[in-house]
Amino acid sequence: MLLSRSTRAYGFALLSFVFFSTHDAIIKALGEGFSVVQIVFFGSLFSLIPLSLVARLDKDKSGFMPRHPWLMGMRTLLVLVSLTSAFYAFTVLPLSEVYALLFITPLLITAWSVPLLGEHVGLPRWAAVVVGLAGVLVVLRPGIVALELGHFAALTSALAASLAMVIMRKIGNQERSVVLMLFPALAAIVVMGAMLPSVFVPMSIGQVGALGVVGVLFIGAQLCVIAAYRLAPSVALIAPMQYTQILWATLYGALFFDEFPDIWVAVGAAIIIGSGLFVVWREARAK
Repeated sequence: MLLSRSTRAYGFALLSFVFFSTHDAIIKALGEGFSVVQIVFFGSLFSLIPLSLVARLDKDKSGFMPRHPWLMGMRTLLVLVSLTSAFYAFTVLPLSEVYALLFITPLLITAWSVPLLGEHVGLPRWAAVVVGLAGVLVVLRPGIVALELGHFAALTSALAASLAMVIMRKIGNQERSVVLMLFPALAAIVVMGAMLPSVFVPMSIGQVGALGVVGVLFIGAQLCVIAAYRLAPSVALIAPMQYTQILWATLYGALFFDEFPDIWVAVGAAIIIGSGLFVVWREARAK
């Protein structure tokens, strides 16, 4: 019996966030011995292998030049900042704590959609954004817990990712998927490659293999997300699946890094997730 489109969409979405979470756990493990520059460079380099296969299977032979070069350039820069910041945060903070902060991305997208896309956001959704930001304060507890550079890196990643997603809303239907993935990968290779000689540390075969897995998981996760959004009857059905990452973060943190989130991280994450779900529900209802 064939599965329905919605069921397949859920399956792809859940699989994508398993890939993302596993990808992030490997990065955290590698971060103990290598700089973020080296991890980003080789992860992006290995991602070209599955990406080249995707390009060969793409029936659109119109080339790889973007239709909106300036917006594509801006998105590429934002994706690079987001990835680098998130990678650094994963290497210095517990996985669940990083995810709790990254989960404000949907709320920031809502806030940016007003000045940048001209969308209307009503008072209930603005209230959800404010409540979500209060959840961030619960996680960070400024003045009680010492804030580290990793906290600011996670927030920077969320900010850059939200702006990149706003640009995606403008050009996503006009640019090919392979182009959207290719340019950030090439930018990461060029920028990080320029800095690599100053921080390079020799790697074992196992560590090279782990970086190869990082690149493959990253492309696989993005392809699953694209498939999920194309199959789903509504974007609102897929967006909440991102929050399953907190479950994988808790599991991986406990099994491999001896990390157990404290009660305040759990409460703050619950507030942020609840606010994000409310925004998704309001957007679905508005449409």
